[in-house]
Amino acid sequence: MTKTAAKAETAAPAALSTTVPTPAVLVLEDGRMFRGTSYGVQGTALGEAVFATGMTGYQETITDPSYARQLVVQTAPHIGNTGVNSEDAESRRIWVAGYIVRDAARRPSNWRSERSLDEELIEQGIVGIQGVDTRAITRHLREHKTMRAGIFSGAAAKATDKELLDAVLASTPMEGARLAEEVSVSEAYVVDPQDHGWDGEPRFSIAAIDLGIKAMTPIRFAERGVRVHVLPATSTLEDVKSVNPDGFFMSNGPGDPATADAQVKLLRSVLDEKLPYFGICFGNQILGRALGFGTYKLRYGHRGINQPVLDRRTGKVEITSQNHGFAVDAPLDGATQAPEERYGRVEVSHISLNDDVVEGLACLDIPAFSVQYHPEAAAGPHDAAYLFDRFIDLMADTKAAGTKNTTDSKTEDKK
Repeated sequence: MTKTAAKAETAAPAALSTTVPTPAVLVLEDGRMFRGTSYGVQGTALGEAVFATGMTGYQETITDPSYARQLVVQTAPHIGNTGVNSEDAESRRIWVAGYIVRDAARRPSNWRSERSLDEELIEQGIVGIQGVDTRAITRHLREHKTMRAGIFSGAAAKATDKELLDAVLASTPMEGARLAEEVSVSEAYVVDPQDHGWDGEPRFSIAAIDLGIKAMTPIRFAERGVRVHVLPATSTLEDVKSVNPDGFFMSNGPGDPATADAQVKLLRSVLDEKLPYFGICFGNQILGRALGFGTYKLRYGHRGINQPVLDRRTGKVEITSQNHGFAVDAPLDGATQAPEERYGRVEVSHISLNDDVVEGLACLDIPAFSVQYHPEAAAGPHDAAYLFDRFIDLMADTKAAGTKNTTDSKTEDKK
């Protein structure tokens, strides 16, 4: 080989370099801008800018309905390394309004990967931005609170800075947003234990209201022998009774809990029936409201798979998966009378070790409890899996007490 040929061979890779990346910009409602390049489809995405601290589980994150109408900033620098597969999605589609990453992996490397994350974003029409300083964005949101934002790429990014900011300021804030009905199923379906490794007849049956339920949640019940009737967010007490459940469940979901009057009314009706209740995330906020407590918006929320929570009853610390921007405003100083007095006493069972936010409620006089975090662990640690077993025990105890009361009543009648 000649020296000339050797030089040509060395230079070839540079000649095959990719096309120039398309510019993109992230605009926050306070005027702060972060410039990067397009990721996913080109266009405009508007929503609330929030950050998620998980190092893994990005596919579960973007398909979590609780992220509806939000632009998610991933604090982990490398996103997309393991690609996307058909098994890890937590719902039927991507729900994030936009996606913000530091370093997007264009070529995934994992034996389970079926396509790249970039390809999935493009296929589902999700606007993203990469190459931005996600640590700086996260720090800005921590210091100034989560806020409305917009991602603009391609032709949309050619507008003036003022035009881009005006578009962000014209977008809808998360406060007052009613989103559960938008992400919920329109028709009921059933998740059977036999389809998830359970051998034998179901132990119990529950009605689960889909406010944005993640796919793994009913599976966690089914693995334990519980048949799950997943019902739409618009369901009534009659709909719940029609499936003859042993227990009642309300899922996670997006939006402002202050707008969920219909779900609060439904839960109160269920509690009046003395049906055992378990709620997670949005379901915790609904229980709080049903008991008469208020809710409020957190400064920057809890989103990630490494959130420490204290179980005040046992003194144990759980590392939990969380995704919430609102919280219940309930007293932390022991058992207290619920503002809705017919429900008796209630106590805050779990608190965040980062900021003392209410992470769980336990009713002392009726069969009901809830947590603000995600025990289904998709993605995330399995520290809180016991909560599914606790609900099963609650249903068993309630059923046994009901049987005993019925037997005692019949005995009294005979006398």
